[in-house]
Amino acid sequence: MKVLVLWKMLCPEAAVQLYNDASAILEEDGKEQMAFDLYRAATSVYIKLEKYSDAASSLLQLGLAADKCNATNSQCKAYLGAIIIYLYAHDFKQAEKCYNDCSQVDAFLRSDQNRCASKLLSAYTEGDIEEIKRVVQSSTVSNLDHVVIKLARKLPTGDVSALKTDAGKEEEEPLDENDLT
Repeated sequence: MKVLVLWKMLCPEAAVQLYNDASAILEEDGKEQMAFDLYRAATSVYIKLEKYSDAASSLLQLGLAADKCNATNSQCKAYLGAIIIYLYAHDFKQAEKCYNDCSQVDAFLRSDQNRCASKLLSAYTEGDIEEIKRVVQSSTVSNLDHVVIKLARKLPTGDVSALKTDAGKEEEEPLDENDLT
């Protein structure tokens, strides 16, 4: 393990590849639960490298592995973490898509993490900075992985009011009765 820590510091790209390779091997052997920490470590490195999409993908892979083990708490935390990472990276559309996809999973749909994500996305849509700050201080967020908590506590990043304007434009679009699509 000390070798991986050294690799992580000296050559983070190589370290993340080792984490991903090791996770794949464990999953092939049906030992998904043993891969959880590797996915978390990969996520941490991706965040350090500012590869936020890769970080979110790593957490989504953790969520899938957790699903196979019936580790619903880990699964739901991973999904909320991925949504927070997308928001931190100013990718509201991807955060919303991630939320919608994860909400197809019954365990996430019924979870505190889902309610937290829903409140967070609503606050973004409404341009409510104070609500965003309040949600990221919740105990649900406080129970996530440390690297995700650090990003969450910096939210909102970017211009949240632009989202409010964009959401308003979508709602005001008139219905075209001739458009059958």
